[in-house]
Amino acid sequence: MARALHIAQRGMYTTTPNPRVGCVIVRDGAVAGEGWHERAGAPHAEIKALAAAGERARGATAFITLEPCHHHGRTPPCDEALIAAGIKRVVAAMRDPDPRTAGRGLERIRQAGIEVATGMLETEASELNAGFVSRLTRGRPWVRMKIAASLDGKTALANGKSRWITGEAARRDGHHWRARACAVLTGIGTVRDDDPLLTVREVATPRQPLRVVVDSRLETPLTARILAGGGVLVACAVEDITRIAALQDRGAEVIVLPNSSGKVELPALMQELGRREINELHVEAGFRLNGSLINEGCVDELLLYFAPCLLGESAHGMAALPELAELDQRHMLKIGDMRALGGDIRVMARLEPRSGASGITIACLPAS
Repeated sequence: MARALHIAQRGMYTTTPNPRVGCVIVRDGAVAGEGWHERAGAPHAEIKALAAAGERARGATAFITLEPCHHHGRTPPCDEALIAAGIKRVVAAMRDPDPRTAGRGLERIRQAGIEVATGMLETEASELNAGFVSRLTRGRPWVRMKIAASLDGKTALANGKSRWITGEAARRDGHHWRARACAVLTGIGTVRDDDPLLTVREVATPRQPLRVVVDSRLETPLTARILAGGGVLVACAVEDITRIAALQDRGAEVIVLPNSSGKVELPALMQELGRREINELHVEAGFRLNGSLINEGCVDELLLYFAPCLLGESAHGMAALPELAELDQRHMLKIGDMRALGGDIRVMARLEPRSGASGITIACLPAS
């Protein structure tokens, strides 16, 4: 199963909106075939492993990181393929949260007289597909917020300048997390101050994630670099037909999602991204939008890069959160990983769901 999880990661940047899945077929103590899912519409991991194993699949055990699919989608169901190949035993790390399968795949295999087991390295398997699980169970993506800060928790000078707080190794690592995400989100403040591209450049990737701009009043400059090349979604709170048409002429799609305060309704935006089959959302925004996203329960994980420097009291903090009267109102975190990247330190932490918030159980494991 560890091998199946390892090869499943080969689809890290390509499988969206599908899950990352690996399969290893073992017969007589030796690997007979293995496969991994590459992209939507391509053969699933089980089909590739069965093709590699050939006749050796008969009487063998299939180790699969996710329950074999039971439904007809872009490809035929994998449970029937495993049955037809004569597999003797199926070990699935986790059940599929997709309601079209959700236990039906394993039950169909069991009904065919094949031995079934689940739960082997389940935590690691669910971690690999945190975004897929989130979208299928909560209707919204897994949201990872990336912040680069000084050791005193400052992200930009008072004049807005922030390039570059961290070093090359940290920035390259940040591009890895951009690449694995389905979409990258930022705010109008960052677009104005930094004029970023928000594309993946430091690591090789076969695709670029969707870029999302939260721009309540449609202030995105038509010359902004983020508009170059298309693949941009602008979320606003006003129906300014002229400005919307101008952004559309630059290749952007505009959606209007106002809340009662005249801002973008962020939870509704998360649901909209889930509807668009966004599994993982990577946030690189300013302290105001960071604070709003956290305060409105839209963030699951923090990806923090701390540089060995101090910027002082007047610099901007990591997130603009409302003042608390009691310590029990604080946002609690669970640190899962800390490591050095060049001269910087990376901390990964999960936000503990507050009372009444919807959460999913994903282990806080080291990731790279």
